[in-house]
Amino acid sequence: MLRAGFLIISLCLAGSAASAQEWTRFRGPGGTGIASDGGYPVRFGPEENVLWRTPVRSGKSSPILTKTHVFVTAAEEGRLYVQCLDRATGELVWERTVAQPREEIANKLNHEAAITPVTDGESVFAFFKDFGLIAYSSDGELLWESPLGPFVNLMGLSASPVLAEGDVVVVVDQWEGSFLAAFDQTTGEMGWKQARSEGDGWATPFLHDGRVVTTGRSLLGLHDAATGERVGTLGGLAQTIVGSPVAAGDIVYVFGYGNSGDRIGDFASVLAKKDKNGDGRLTRDEYGEGVIPNHYAKLAGNRDGVLDPEDWETFRQGTLGPAGLSALRLTPDGAKEVWRRDGNFNYVIPSLLVYDGVLYGVKSGGIVTTWDAATGEELGVARLRGALGGYSASPVAADGRIWFASEEGNVTVVEAGREWTVEAVNELGEGVFATPALSSGVVYLRTEEAIWAFGE
Repeated sequence: MLRAGFLIISLCLAGSAASAQEWTRFRGPGGTGIASDGGYPVRFGPEENVLWRTPVRSGKSSPILTKTHVFVTAAEEGRLYVQCLDRATGELVWERTVAQPREEIANKLNHEAAITPVTDGESVFAFFKDFGLIAYSSDGELLWESPLGPFVNLMGLSASPVLAEGDVVVVVDQWEGSFLAAFDQTTGEMGWKQARSEGDGWATPFLHDGRVVTTGRSLLGLHDAATGERVGTLGGLAQTIVGSPVAAGDIVYVFGYGNSGDRIGDFASVLAKKDKNGDGRLTRDEYGEGVIPNHYAKLAGNRDGVLDPEDWETFRQGTLGPAGLSALRLTPDGAKEVWRRDGNFNYVIPSLLVYDGVLYGVKSGGIVTTWDAATGEELGVARLRGALGGYSASPVAADGRIWFASEEGNVTVVEAGREWTVEAVNELGEGVFATPALSSGVVYLRTEEAIWAFGE
């Protein structure tokens, strides 16, 4: 039943793909999350407007598209995978795998295959935090691999690679030794590598006027795409930036949360709960498997794996900073602030969306906040009724509508505007952590179990 009409679908895709920008990277064209065409379904689900559904291996990376293929990454039982599906039929064309050489400590919301790959329209380039970079041709031939790491990031790396000047560019922001590097798309050879002063970071960069624009640890960074040289810096942004920056023209929007001493807490309260032998320190058997105490013990102070007051204070001081939302104008020689809204944007994982002059943000609980993109004026705060769970996927837009996907698998479609309205809540019955891809009237959704293609 699902495969009826594939010939018609294939012809439609072939005819319209040339006029629409392909969804070749995380959040599609320029990282904006916006498709320029229309005809996308508002109502869909397991029994409605399904073109195909294909089970895939475990992963949280988002689907990317060429004219003929859909690519995702996955990880299972110590193996890392790149999977290629036929875009018209959903058939698994090929999958390739490498051994996972190590396993980084990471937040439970992260995943060995959480980083979205990128394609030049033919080849696919995947970055695994537990391996490095690997490239395959459209028919699955291994082109090259460039092992990298190990990495030292409190929650695990998550920034996706982008393409620039014939290179695959990766940003690796970590507790120490952060860098931006470029690898030749054809050979995999490193063309340049530039050190960065930013600490832990998770945001995917984008390109603007020949520069790679990055955000992390209160800083906006501008790097020459041809050399990696840092050509601009603007400080004062939020301390912890998880969602990726998004641009509309020469205005870039950046948001994040901050930490205060009270929020992180003091070491005495931790000792009271976990110090079994009362020696004023915590060993691994006392602090357990938690991401934060593991990193405190291994990265701060004397790094002996034992957590003491000095370690705690060193790490705490390195994570203090402001929270807020900033609009910045990119200029030929740097960037300058247009407006700023101070406030607590705690744990907002999804990236922002700026669409037709309105800025949208969604966080757990299905809470959507909107701002006037030009002035920063808050327009409203409301809940996506019927989809109140957690949110990891970033919103995407096309044809005057926005798609919000919850971790519980409810996809809410709203009519965009300063006073947006819900048009449909679509229940998939499968959790969603990956950002949807939009192209040629088809919504491509990765759930915890499969990739779906929905179209009218």
